[in-house]
Amino acid sequence: MLYRENGQFKTDYRADQQVFPIKQDRIAIGLLLAFAVIGVPLLADEYLFRAILIPFLILSLAALGLNILVGYCGQISLGTGAFMAVGAYAAYNFFVRIDGMPAIAAILLGGVCATAVGILFGIPSLRIKGLYLAVATLAAQFFWDWAFLRIKWFSNNSTSGTVSVADLSLFGVRIDSPVGKYFFCLSFLVVFAVVAKNLVRSHIGREWMAIRDMDVAAAVIGIRPVYAKLTAFAVSSFIVGVAGGLWGFVHLGSWEPAAFSIDRSFQLLFMIIIGGLGSIMGSFFGAAFIVILPVILNQALPAFGELVGVTIGTALIAHAELMIFGGLIVFFLIVEPHGLARLWSTAKEKLRLWPFPH
Repeated sequence: MLYRENGQFKTDYRADQQVFPIKQDRIAIGLLLAFAVIGVPLLADEYLFRAILIPFLILSLAALGLNILVGYCGQISLGTGAFMAVGAYAAYNFFVRIDGMPAIAAILLGGVCATAVGILFGIPSLRIKGLYLAVATLAAQFFWDWAFLRIKWFSNNSTSGTVSVADLSLFGVRIDSPVGKYFFCLSFLVVFAVVAKNLVRSHIGREWMAIRDMDVAAAVIGIRPVYAKLTAFAVSSFIVGVAGGLWGFVHLGSWEPAAFSIDRSFQLLFMIIIGGLGSIMGSFFGAAFIVILPVILNQALPAFGELVGVTIGTALIAHAELMIFGGLIVFFLIVEPHGLARLWSTAKEKLRLWPFPH
């Protein structure tokens, strides 16, 4: 009874085309942002920030970028970890090689470098698609894994290939506390989520979805496949590159190429499949699921083992995590291909009609 839009009349086009046309949604988003800004810093401890909240924010941003490419434009990519690595290492080189380079500028420039690499490896999408395109993007993953490991210039001539970032600051204020890092990542995520939401609602977003649904028909009606596909790769790679910079600068602090291996690419792909392809909200759902599930398993499985008198080791927990991921992916592909976001939309539609049967 609370989720109704009776009496909410649209008197102009701007009101009819707003992101959240229902007043209750706008209130809910406002309360959620207020809780994220005010409530979370007061309630969360250091472990919650470092283990759950900060990884959730950064992985949500990376999943958002991948969802633009895969969910909205229909271009399959298995090289997302490589684009994150390009963003992280490029931001690192800008940060350490240019005196006085602000952290935000370095991270954004890392995203620009990831954009260039994404466009380069997106060129094959003009001629190939499907599994062949996935293999082409997989080549980017293997190439950049090799490059960052073997070419010492990227790691500032580090013998081990490990790089580290210290004294992270913003406008002269050091960002070394978990709360400061949380707000730093939250600001990036909010800005890019708003930009992505408006992009997919604009003419370029409609071109992406037309290419996704049927590229031949899209070309017939005047949409340029070259422009649509390469812009999708560019926007996606930029957001993913920024997420890679945040992952290295804020979450890890010190990293090596293995931090952006092919496992990271598959993890991000699992996020948007479980959360929902072609949905901004699905990126958040998928990231929350992937980040929280291991924590729950690490707590629940040992407790269950003690209850039944069986010792459950860490190796079994890791294997159970992989099995659950695989099972859920198969489940969502069969039962609900649009993921958790579709279930959320269905629940909202039922709330708008409940308790009436029609």
